[in-house]
Amino acid sequence: MRNRTAVRAVCLTLAAVSLTACSVSRSRSSGASTTGEKPAESAAPSADGAGDPYYPTDGNGGYDVTAYHVRISYDPSSKELTGDTQVTAKATAELAEFNLDLQGLDVSSVTVGGKEAKVSRSGEHELVIKPAAPVASGTSFETRVRYSGVPESAEEGNLGENGWQLSSSGGAFAAGEPHSASAWYPVNDTPKDKATFKLDARVPDGWSVISNGVEAAPTPGGDGWTTFHWTEPNRIATYLTTVGIDKWTFDRSTLPGGTPIVSAYAPGAEDKRSVEARLPEIIEFLASKFGPYPQSAAGGIYINENIGFSLETQTRPIYASWAEESVVVHENAHQWYGDSVSVDQWKDICLNECFASYASWLWDEAKNGVNLDDEYRQQVARGTDRLWSGKLYDMGPGNEFTAVYEKGPLALHALRRLIGEDAFNRVLKEWPAKHKDGNASWPEFEKFAQETAGKDLTGFFKAWFHDGTQPPDDYLYPGPLRK
Repeated sequence: MRNRTAVRAVCLTLAAVSLTACSVSRSRSSGASTTGEKPAESAAPSADGAGDPYYPTDGNGGYDVTAYHVRISYDPSSKELTGDTQVTAKATAELAEFNLDLQGLDVSSVTVGGKEAKVSRSGEHELVIKPAAPVASGTSFETRVRYSGVPESAEEGNLGENGWQLSSSGGAFAAGEPHSASAWYPVNDTPKDKATFKLDARVPDGWSVISNGVEAAPTPGGDGWTTFHWTEPNRIATYLTTVGIDKWTFDRSTLPGGTPIVSAYAPGAEDKRSVEARLPEIIEFLASKFGPYPQSAAGGIYINENIGFSLETQTRPIYASWAEESVVVHENAHQWYGDSVSVDQWKDICLNECFASYASWLWDEAKNGVNLDDEYRQQVARGTDRLWSGKLYDMGPGNEFTAVYEKGPLALHALRRLIGEDAFNRVLKEWPAKHKDGNASWPEFEKFAQETAGKDLTGFFKAWFHDGTQPPDDYLYPGPLRK
């Protein structure tokens, strides 16, 4: 994710040193990790949180979601949404009661295993469900929730609203991190519990729908409404799911290997087609750095809204009206760092944002001839207490999307010069391959980087990522950065 504030700051910095491109991204936020299927078990059974200390009521305990099938109807004229969502999960403990996250919206019925369940509300977003009979540990079960109402934004973040948002054309879209999903469907709202995602969205004729993954042909209803179908077969963190309802202009093509590209432009955003035209080149470049493209589809969602961020929604990022080429590089770098490999906890956000921000540096180096060593020295020389005081790991709730955009790429460039090109390139490619379709933590990355480099990097990581001060010269100017 890249934020506009960070974009402005970096653009001013780059302009000052006569660079030709500027990239910024933004992300939003309120133990050991593994790859592949990973139960979200860090919380007690039926707990109303998944155990993240920054956002203790996000997500829920006692089960692991394997699939979401979201069915909605949305009327732009009334702004009314009607939903029918099926959540398939596996119990990790016996469940006499469990929670889902749903912001607002009126719930008309809930069934578990096809039988009516009791339901109540607690707090701002907890849907408390008591099945007719306890769900046995290890059992796969289906929960179906029917609901309706006018969706509301999940919260007001540092950069504006997150969650369900209305567009100036009369449509709507869902975007935000980490809480957008619960604004429009019931969900286990934690990145630790990734699941496949299917959307059937019914809208009045003349409107259309964009979402994650692979599209199927829309189904005309013969009643003045059409249903659009999208499926993401790769597991996805909930904040990376989206829906966009508008009078879209679509462009469709494929990557060289056959991966489908679908890009959508809201009314007034059609001029962004020239930016999106470089997407195949951008993905090819990123694949040369990070390994094969890990997603089922590609594309972009270009809204004509001046929101404070662009977001790496899986397979198909959402771009604010101010987004340019460097932001497209950043958000697509997240398809490896952040989407395929998701954070274990929000304090690990540097795994997403530091790497996506450095991807824009790599693009400038390869495509615009920028000397990154010179750029690094200039930014370090201009660094103030504001730059150095930001922590890159465990920075505290509300501080996740600050230092990672400016200090983050500096730290990774210093790491590159410290361990050398061969080791650094191995890290960039082997890390997302090792944790593909899973979650990972920053301490795991430190251990991996040290093993790959074959040297003790404890002091370096402490100075750059754990501390909130300017690193000592040995770590500030490693290898060829010292003059």
